[in-house]
Amino acid sequence: MSAVRQAVVMVGGRGTRLFPLTENRPKPLLPVLGVPCVEYVIRRLAEGGVEELIMACGYRSEDMLQTIGDGNRFGISIEYSFEEVPAGTAGSVKLLEERLDDRFMVASGDLLADVDMAATTAAHKGGAIATMALTTVENPSEFGIVGLDSEGRIERFLEKPAPEEAFSNLINAGIYVLDRRALESVPSGRPYDFARDLFPDLLSRGEVLRGHALDGYWKDIGRPADLLQANLHMAALLGEASGHPSAEGVDSASVLLPGSLVEGSRVESSVVGADCRVTDAHLQRSLLLPGVALSAGSEVIDSIIGANCQIGARARVRGCVLADGTRVGEGEELNPDSPGVKGIF
Repeated sequence: MSAVRQAVVMVGGRGTRLFPLTENRPKPLLPVLGVPCVEYVIRRLAEGGVEELIMACGYRSEDMLQTIGDGNRFGISIEYSFEEVPAGTAGSVKLLEERLDDRFMVASGDLLADVDMAATTAAHKGGAIATMALTTVENPSEFGIVGLDSEGRIERFLEKPAPEEAFSNLINAGIYVLDRRALESVPSGRPYDFARDLFPDLLSRGEVLRGHALDGYWKDIGRPADLLQANLHMAALLGEASGHPSAEGVDSASVLLPGSLVEGSRVESSVVGADCRVTDAHLQRSLLLPGVALSAGSEVIDSIIGANCQIGARARVRGCVLADGTRVGEGEELNPDSPGVKGIF
């Protein structure tokens, strides 16, 4: 079938589990290899044939508007919807009902989705009112799982199952193709969710819902550890493609972003943000946001360091998430048990 022309990207959540990283930016603008994660979704939608995109905004909407813009650099048109009161995932799309085509896509903007969107569109057939993109995970207990019949039709859902309740490791990937008539079932005036409310309701009324397994890399970045893992995965892929380190002392599973400087240091499986300085230090399995400085003899392991942080000489940071602008003193040691420090796991 022909490509879907229009899409809604949901970018309204507060990202509370990612605090303090989301104090100064909305969750969809958190970087993966220096690129806001929502841009991966936008570019893939554009590649899949989407021409018009509506960003359903909530928390820190102005940041989204200023960063993403009108869509010209992606080759599509981007408009914005500003949600004054949280309406839930389905509720936020219901607010746009009069602006939507008879068939459109919906995608969460707060995940890393480097996937084939056109394949999901093509899977929307057989009289389905909705098609849900699916992916597999080892532990489905934090997601909504889906059961399919032999023809790819969805038979049942279960949100965040206990281990003994899990009948599948196929989960809702937060990407949908919808016929607009599905929104007729979404009530106005109260929060309403796709996975928890709308899809089970449609299924109970005998509507056809289909599932489609995604082709590509998908990662929920709902927690700091997930954001770190997404960055390290993409860095490793880039390193494999290039086949060589990006600087002396930097292994091929690391990425140095523009303006960063690494001198006399050991950098392993890490992402060094733009305009960072790593001098005579050790960095391992970590993400540095832009403008971070690591001083001589310092060590950062299994951590995310917020923008413009300074790590003093001989300081040790392990398993931590540091807010933008944090100053770690000379010789200071931080770990998840340190007062006022958030652990990454």
